[in-house]
Amino acid sequence: MDFQAGILQDGSPMESLEKQLICPICLEMFSKPVVILPCQHNLCRKCANDVFQAANPYWQSRGSVISGGRFRCPSCRHEVLLDRHGVYGLQRNLLVENIIDIYKQECSSRPLKKGEHPMCKEHEDERINIYCVTCEVPTCSMCKVFGAHKDCEVAPLQTVFQGQKTELNNCISMLVAGNDRIQTIISQLEDSCRSTEENSEAAKRELCARFDALAAVLEEKKSELLERITHEQGDKTSFVQGLIRRYKEQLEKSSRLVETAIQAMEETGGAAFLMVRPPNLPPSPPVPTIVEASKGGRLEKIEHGYENMDAFSVSLEHLAEAVRALDFDPAEEDEEYFDGEEEEAEE
Repeated sequence: MDFQAGILQDGSPMESLEKQLICPICLEMFSKPVVILPCQHNLCRKCANDVFQAANPYWQSRGSVISGGRFRCPSCRHEVLLDRHGVYGLQRNLLVENIIDIYKQECSSRPLKKGEHPMCKEHEDERINIYCVTCEVPTCSMCKVFGAHKDCEVAPLQTVFQGQKTELNNCISMLVAGNDRIQTIISQLEDSCRSTEENSEAAKRELCARFDALAAVLEEKKSELLERITHEQGDKTSFVQGLIRRYKEQLEKSSRLVETAIQAMEETGGAAFLMVRPPNLPPSPPVPTIVEASKGGRLEKIEHGYENMDAFSVSLEHLAEAVRALDFDPAEEDEEYFDGEEEEAEE
């Protein structure tokens, strides 16, 4: 069996060719003129114009002051940018138009076969040529006259076909336009998401900078107060250490007087007793000097609680409360903008 002859007999090449010549918008064979999109897909000019008008409702006509518009290819969703001429600025695909002419000539020259048109199941020799409006099914004339649809309302099949196909075409255009609007909203939401992330990072950096500045102020104030405490500590310790030195000097002097007094007590003779003199002291009678020293020194003393540093106590509770109460400023404009976005998304 010849393989090529089998293919021609089945008519599959012509069917494949017909599928390639179907417009994705109107689902019919391309009508002249056929425009070629930048993505190399084809559309009827009327269908392309319908999709373009639906996606750009404010675009008026050729020669309009509006710069142009855009829409998405229904086959690959590629975005098509048009200038002020609209779809009339697209290039015609003359090759596809010539192929359509040849295809139509070939189809018109072929005799119609019985299997090429749907036939009625009840009346096998009758073609389905009317539409039952009541039952919403195609049927034949015999079913209307004698069969199950004799009491139903019918209409010409071609009229219903054209009406529903026009309605379907309009719905497709609306769906394509709606898809473009949805895609636009998705792009806007994605841009909003990216902007939100960028603005959040900027807000975090600003917040960290403000807290770092506040921490620097606190650190500076802490250093200042510590310096004051250190200065007070130095003054008090210097004063106390001075007293310690003077008391030590008095203690040393008193110890020498004690030694002198003990030495004098060991003398038995009156002259020797009276001649005893304390070392490193002005020459004077020992008894009056020792008696005077035994009465106690007159050195300065520190007051009770002198060593306390209670005056340098700082209360930070009010600052802690203020820090805990820190919050962001209310942004009413952002809330209104968010509500507006929700309404737009719902629409």
